[in-house]
Amino acid sequence: MPPGSVGARRRLERWTPLRSPFERWWVEGLVETGRDAGSGVDVVYASMSPFETAEAAALLSRALGVPWVADLRDPWALDEMTVFPTVAHRLAEKRRMRRALSSAAAIVMNTREAARAVVEAFPELSTRLAEPIPNGYDAADFSGPTAERADSRFRIVHTGYLHTEHGLRHRNAGRLRRALDGTTPGVDFLTRSHVYLLAGLAALLARRPELQSRIEVVLAGVLSPADEEIVAQFAHRELVRLPGYVPHRATVELIRAADLLFLPMHDLPAGRRARIVPGKTYEYLASGRPILAAVPDGDARDLLSDFDQVTLCRPADSSAIAAAIEAAFDSCRVDRPSTVPVGAERFERRQQTKALAQTFDRVLASRSAG
Repeated sequence: MPPGSVGARRRLERWTPLRSPFERWWVEGLVETGRDAGSGVDVVYASMSPFETAEAAALLSRALGVPWVADLRDPWALDEMTVFPTVAHRLAEKRRMRRALSSAAAIVMNTREAARAVVEAFPELSTRLAEPIPNGYDAADFSGPTAERADSRFRIVHTGYLHTEHGLRHRNAGRLRRALDGTTPGVDFLTRSHVYLLAGLAALLARRPELQSRIEVVLAGVLSPADEEIVAQFAHRELVRLPGYVPHRATVELIRAADLLFLPMHDLPAGRRARIVPGKTYEYLASGRPILAAVPDGDARDLLSDFDQVTLCRPADSSAIAAAIEAAFDSCRVDRPSTVPVGAERFERRQQTKALAQTFDRVLASRSAG
């Protein structure tokens, strides 16, 4: 039956109301493509996001008569980085998450805090939770010599998205609006930007102006107008380089040639633990380069605390950021070694693939026993 047929739509809508043309196109397309695979399918694997994939996987699992495994790279409705229009929208998305995951044979989260959040929100799903499988890095990306640099400046590197616009919008919203929009109480998104990095660097340069000709900041990735405006307001903006979008291979080269890697996260009030670990964390670790991690309590802080090349501070502590930059500058080694540190190999993607295969084996063994 073609994806757009009336019968297909009715079956889909009995499962869950598809709320947008994209959702309809995505779910119908995945289900029909999966059916075309025919026999020989042992398990349906859904890697998310988009989270509509869960609905497609559940339908395809029924159609093929095989179990399905949900692999959530982010914690969906339980993600503290997500802002919903209202509290009602967040609750509706949690209901949708619960319904979509209810038929999964196994649920894989990528942090322990995210797995705990699932147990707290949906205790009936606790028996479906597999051992968390984190994101990781490809060993091949970090083999071979590091690219030679033509300069001797102390280079601070951040790769990927900044969240300035998101953080400013949330801060500028009134207290009532923040209470109504379903945001995690006390969360601050602006700390996941370069705002506190540049504030700390400005404070350091005010104390040690001789460093102005010896430091540069590279912000590699797609920047919003708000991101660029923060740089324009920085008193030493000539020290900041904005290469824009950089292909992955060039991004890895930037990471491996950095003197200090900056890893910011959103801030949370005391007593709350972050449920995510930014994907760049694992490539930063694999590079062996010094890392300045401005992160809250949670899985990211826990795993980074095991590595000697990481300096930890709180997300909004610009004074600690300044001190960390100064210490890294003063102890910088000219040879810039770039080797995977002991302990980081557990995040190599072949290890993650092995863990995922073991999850599939357990699902299939349980099905056979049943």
